[in-house]
Amino acid sequence: MNVVTTKVSLTVEDVGASSRFLTTHLGFREVESAEGYVCLRRDDSSAEIALSERDPELPPQAWRGQGLADLAVTLTVTDVAAEYERLRREGAPVTGPIRQEPWGERLFQLTDPNGVVVRLTEWVPPAGACERD
Repeated sequence: MNVVTTKVSLTVEDVGASSRFLTTHLGFREVESAEGYVCLRRDDSSAEIALSERDPELPPQAWRGQGLADLAVTLTVTDVAAEYERLRREGAPVTGPIRQEPWGERLFQLTDPNGVVVRLTEWVPPAGACERD
């Protein structure tokens, strides 16, 4: 198998709001769109985020349990501290403080207007740990 890209597909109430959040604060750009759908990508990554509106024709029980609970889109970046400061200056909805995990991950999170949690993370090896690829 040869994986050439990764796409996270999210069903949200307001596609435009999530799209504006991702393009304004996180540097994504629109690469495809149609009624109730948009696909976003960054120029420095092959990963994509697809946003679709919930189908109003489906009864609520058809999509029950398919919400955003416990879902987070994680973007690995360089210099997570600088991104934290930049996003706070921009007034982005930072919903979690920057923190260091014992296993070597430094991260913080934002939440978009539809409740999608986006975590920005950077690998910072703990003292005495091997470097990660």
